Amino acid sequence: MPGCMTLKKSNCKNCYKCIRNCPVKSIRFSGNQAHIIDDECILCGQCFVVCPQNAKEIVDETEKIKVYLQSGAPVIASLAPSFVANYGVGINSMREALKKLGFYEVEETAYGATMVKTEYERILKEEQRDILISSCCHSVNLLIQKYFPAELPFLADVMSPMQAHCSDIKKRNPNAKTVFIGPCVSKKDEAERYGGIVDAVLTFEELTNWLESENITLSGEKDENENSRARFFPTSGGILKTMDCEEKGYTYLVVDGVENCIAALRDIESGKVHKCFIEMSACTGSCIGGPVMEKYHHSPVKDYMEIANYAGKNDFEISEFEPDEIKKNFEMIDRRVNMPSETEIEEILHRMGKFKPSDELNCGSCGYNTCREKAVAVYQGKAEVSMCLPFLKDKAESFSDNIVNNTPNGIIVLNESLEVQQINTAARKIMNIRSASDVLGDQVIRILDPKIFLTVLETGRSVRDQRMYLAEYKKYVEQTVLYDKDYRLLICIMRDITSEECEKEKKESISRQTVEIADKVVDKQMRIVQEIASLLGETAAETKIALTKLKESISDE
Repeated sequence: MPGCMTLKKSNCKNCYKCIRNCPVKSIRFSGNQAHIIDDECILCGQCFVVCPQNAKEIVDETEKIKVYLQSGAPVIASLAPSFVANYGVGINSMREALKKLGFYEVEETAYGATMVKTEYERILKEEQRDILISSCCHSVNLLIQKYFPAELPFLADVMSPMQAHCSDIKKRNPNAKTVFIGPCVSKKDEAERYGGIVDAVLTFEELTNWLESENITLSGEKDENENSRARFFPTSGGILKTMDCEEKGYTYLVVDGVENCIAALRDIESGKVHKCFIEMSACTGSCIGGPVMEKYHHSPVKDYMEIANYAGKNDFEISEFEPDEIKKNFEMIDRRVNMPSETEIEEILHRMGKFKPSDELNCGSCGYNTCREKAVAVYQGKAEVSMCLPFLKDKAESFSDNIVNNTPNGIIVLNESLEVQQINTAARKIMNIRSASDVLGDQVIRILDPKIFLTVLETGRSVRDQRMYLAEYKKYVEQTVLYDKDYRLLICIMRDITSEECEKEKKESISRQTVEIADKVVDKQMRIVQEIASLLGETAAETKIALTKLKESISDE
């Protein structure tokens, strides 16, 4: 089982799609990666089918088979009857191509299907069991073994067609290596779990890649064989089509799809079902809806028609066998799952922001059907609290709202139609807006000049730290307008610099007054100096005249 599927870690991208589509939730999410829980998985292959990143890989056994081919032992292929729907050719064409790859012989698994259906008929006729569930689908068998062990007595203790056929091949060819080729993931696990019957399993996809690498092309007319009714096996209801459903008192039912199988098993568990044969298939549409049917040409109607047109009206001619030769014992497989108490569930719900029933949205975005189911998974280590997207969204919005609403800068968000999408408290304060609801959805022209927004929108270039005066609000702001091309939004960040501008004007006024006073003082000083100079000049002239006269009088004497 652990070797059937692997995960490409780099490709797993937090989408939870595999969990959402896993019918038994056997996927653990940890470290941003999805991991298959082997003990719980039923290998239905849904995670492989739905993964959008191709992060799930089925382990390829091609190289293992090539080693068998080189060993000298005869390697015989058991080819699932769904091959005609996948490849559109008959068994002769497939045999020719596979022999070119080195296979000793190619037979149809439908031979084994004929053995199995014959045993089902014998059980119903001779043992008269109350309920008999077909055991052809390994995923259904795992579902019962792991999740409905009380219903194991109702599971037919018969090999699958793959095992019955490969067992018969080895009976006829004791030294042969057997390789099953089909559209199923779980057959790889079945071959490994019940060793010694099937030596390797190849999916149709692996076979196609191998044929292409060897440049082998499938061609040829479809052969006809009236004794090939068991070719109906891979279709929904195909087992019943091959059986003689004539045992009196029995109802014959067809159930496909894991969810429907689970519902049927619950009905059996509750005692609502009696005296019936149930054909169960994990895949919707049975094997032709298998996870490794090559999807590029897959169509339920087309595939069914391919099968119906190829199948004959009579059974394959098979050798006689004893029931013990294809008998198979099924045992319970313990999943070792711990269940939380109600208190522990409540505590985990609280961690996810679920404090009352109305908080439990049961949206399924985490992959689980209900919030309580998710809480149980968290307790079991299969999920993380952070996988709750509504909780993360509320948390992120609350965090961002706290930042936006508590920043001192005004923030306005507009769409490309210049309609207000968001406005924070600081912006409303700048523009005296009472409530955000007063402007949300309105054109920005109602509160601001749209010119700068139009310019940014047309040019795609941001404007940073532009100083503006909002005359209507008597406020000065330093404005930055950004254009987010990804989200197609305009973001305006405004810093209120009114107090700075007022302080600046006050300082400029004081400076102007100081300059004026200084000019006046200088002018006054100049006038005083001029007056003093004038007085000094007059005094000096008078003194000069007096001294001259004194000098002349002395000279006359």
